[in-house]
Amino acid sequence: MNVRIEESWKKRLQPEFDKDYFVRLTDFVRNEYAITTVYPPGSQMFSAFDACPFEKVKVVILGQDPYHEPRQAHGLCFSVNDGIPFPPSLLNIFKEIETDLGIPMPRSGNLSRWAEQGVLLLNATLTVRAHQAGSHQNKGWETFTDAVIHRLAEEREHLVFILWGSYAQRKGDFIDRNKHLVLSSPHPSPLSAHRGFFGNHHFSKTNKYLSEHGIAPIQW
Repeated sequence: MNVRIEESWKKRLQPEFDKDYFVRLTDFVRNEYAITTVYPPGSQMFSAFDACPFEKVKVVILGQDPYHEPRQAHGLCFSVNDGIPFPPSLLNIFKEIETDLGIPMPRSGNLSRWAEQGVLLLNATLTVRAHQAGSHQNKGWETFTDAVIHRLAEEREHLVFILWGSYAQRKGDFIDRNKHLVLSSPHPSPLSAHRGFFGNHHFSKTNKYLSEHGIAPIQW
């Protein structure tokens, strides 16, 4: 199957695109876009990959679902389009960055600036029905994104995997901690942020690890 995705990713993920589960997933997603409103727009489904080629990845942040309200989702986990109010989890991420690194709250919640520096902002599920959180779960996306994480963990070294919440942590269970830095904490959601997300210092820890391995840190 020919999938429109950045070339370095296409080369590595083509075996997934040719599997039966991905063919079924593609049929399902195409039908959903045809009959209802789905986020992000189809052209932005693989934005995380297009913005961050395989060899440029330094950090992986794992989300779960795209935002499911109008104009929010654009293919990068936790990120929203310019001019959109910050969702609660993103607001808490910016609060932790301010506490951790002294970087003031930005004006925009668009995290493309991170992606361009090598942060893969990967949702486990890449599409969602409008107003229906979790509506595209268990259709095959999770198998695909597991394959993405496996490729990175096996072929690269000295990456930072940031796993917020139990869902992301389960998805990253297999990552070799001797080869990569894995940072885990509760999710930045208001429901759990005060149970250990705030004060996790993941942003400074990421940059310290990257610097120690001769890799340029992220300008958060």
